[in-house]
Amino acid sequence: MGDETDGSSMAAQGAPDIEENNKGGLLGRLIGAFRAPDPIDEQDQRAEISATGTTGALSPLGMANLRRMRVEDVAVPKVEIVAVPLDISKDDLVKVFRDSGMTRLPVFDGTLDTPVGLIHLKDFALEHGFNGPSTDFALRPMVRPLLYAPPSMPIGVLLQKMQNDRMHMALVIDEYGGVDGLVTIEDLIEQVIGEIEDEHDIAEGSPWVEEKPGIYLVQARAPLDEFEAKIGIKLADEEDEEEIDTMGGLVFMMTGRVPTRGEVVPHDSGAEFEVVDADPRRIKRLRVRLPEAKDG
Repeated sequence: MGDETDGSSMAAQGAPDIEENNKGGLLGRLIGAFRAPDPIDEQDQRAEISATGTTGALSPLGMANLRRMRVEDVAVPKVEIVAVPLDISKDDLVKVFRDSGMTRLPVFDGTLDTPVGLIHLKDFALEHGFNGPSTDFALRPMVRPLLYAPPSMPIGVLLQKMQNDRMHMALVIDEYGGVDGLVTIEDLIEQVIGEIEDEHDIAEGSPWVEEKPGIYLVQARAPLDEFEAKIGIKLADEEDEEEIDTMGGLVFMMTGRVPTRGEVVPHDSGAEFEVVDADPRRIKRLRVRLPEAKDG
């Protein structure tokens, strides 16, 4: 999700801005589809683990998801939220922005269960710059409001509220008033049109890139057989070959679930799969470390 969104995914929490006033554009059409239900094609209800690395019980893409899916289905879990305290220093805030790659970060006072809003990278950069003096820095004047949503809210309702209020991020609040997750406008739109890639994603047409010798950044949808041919290592067992088509599907089958972002999954060959980007429903990107890279 490049908001946590990245992410989104965020998985991306800090995704590129979507035009907020364009009510006759993409958002307007999505909201219109939510208001006017159309029949759900049975063919659209199938989800292939081998092709996507997602669970078969989850909804595929389509306008029907605006009514069918709930906020809890797409939200980033609380443990994966990248947020900052209200009293953070300027240097520490720069580090969080740099390390996370997010453009929006929730701000809390004391604990994440007492959120006060969000900080946008643009506001911070325009006000202070990254190389200016560290004196007279205060986060509170730059904090923007954000939305709060219950986990059971249909994502189409939240999407419409985000459009009306011109906000791109919402925290999911549980029945006790605590923070349960985070969702961005990009997370919602991706349930209809598919993954939105940004400048941090692998270039289109390149299912993987070699970051360093023996270390690859791989799209979850990368064909498994092609990647095996590239690295010269057999990753799938013979009995699983017919059921697994992609790298994301391989990691899903190895774990029996959608692993969380940052999780490292070891392989019998000695390779390691680090989950670089994922949301609660699917794996998006992996970092594959071959045995020789680990030894080095």
